[in-house]
Amino acid sequence: MLSNLFELGLRIFEMNTSDIQSIARQTLLQEAEAVKHLATFIDDRFEEGVRILSGCRGKVVISGIGKSALIAQKIVATFNSTGTPAAFLHAAEAIHGDLGMVQPDDIVIIISKSGESPEIKLLIPLIKNFGNPLIGMTGNTDSWLAAKSDWILNTTVKEEADPHNLAPTTSTMAQMAMGDALAVCLMALHGFTSDNFAKFHPGGILGKRLYLRVSDLYVKDLRPAVRLSSSLKEVIVAITQNRMGATAVMEEEHIAGVITDGDLRRMLQKSEDLSRITAADIMSRSPKCIEEEALAVSALELMRKNNISQLLVTGNDNYRGVLHLHDLMREGII
Repeated sequence: MLSNLFELGLRIFEMNTSDIQSIARQTLLQEAEAVKHLATFIDDRFEEGVRILSGCRGKVVISGIGKSALIAQKIVATFNSTGTPAAFLHAAEAIHGDLGMVQPDDIVIIISKSGESPEIKLLIPLIKNFGNPLIGMTGNTDSWLAAKSDWILNTTVKEEADPHNLAPTTSTMAQMAMGDALAVCLMALHGFTSDNFAKFHPGGILGKRLYLRVSDLYVKDLRPAVRLSSSLKEVIVAITQNRMGATAVMEEEHIAGVITDGDLRRMLQKSEDLSRITAADIMSRSPKCIEEEALAVSALELMRKNNISQLLVTGNDNYRGVLHLHDLMREGII
């Protein structure tokens, strides 16, 4: 045993950097080519299977064994997050009670590279006896699974990526890609939108970017504002008191402009006599504003486009407050 370990260590030591990089590139290119070849299997029967799934009144039950079971779980997760109710059924556990999850209105997808696994052969007759539509995803179109399925998703690959053509690599990549193709087609048929996506992904940064609005971020009780005639001191107090780095300049009830701390610095560099300076002399006219019901990510895009750090928030054409870049950073929008 020590001799074998020594020989293995010696082989690893002898592999130079170019060998490792070459193997990695070849693996990725081989898997990419296999996924690309799947496009040739998309035909009328594939479309028919997608439409059957789209019309499912129950859920899509996806089953497999071994590595295919792991791919099945990933496809289930993708389906659920994109509006197609789905559940995972482990092929080996199905005959020990889990088969009870399959209900009359469900559609079953079974994934197997060979289509000949003993657990799959045992499961298929039970599904057929239930009368549920069966879709087989297999890399062997002459298999038991293919023969017993109502629709076949062909995931045939030339060979696995490992040098012995044994480890599920290229085949599982093909299965996952085919699952993604199904999910995206179903999203299109269901009219699945970003708003729908946000409902299923309320947590994390992705969810926040899809549902968080300006009204959720800006501090509503801070509304820094000065008049056109306000003095320089009043402007400085308004900007610093609320720590927003900006203040709106109001003409009666309407926004006439905005003054930021940057505007103040530029004014100080240009002016020597500060005694007569008013807000009207400092402000930037036509300030960038955003509606309080706009998505927070839209505010970020507007800030980036104009290279600014603050936006005046409006609602029903009325001034509501200031949204600062830090508000977006605090919520992880950036």
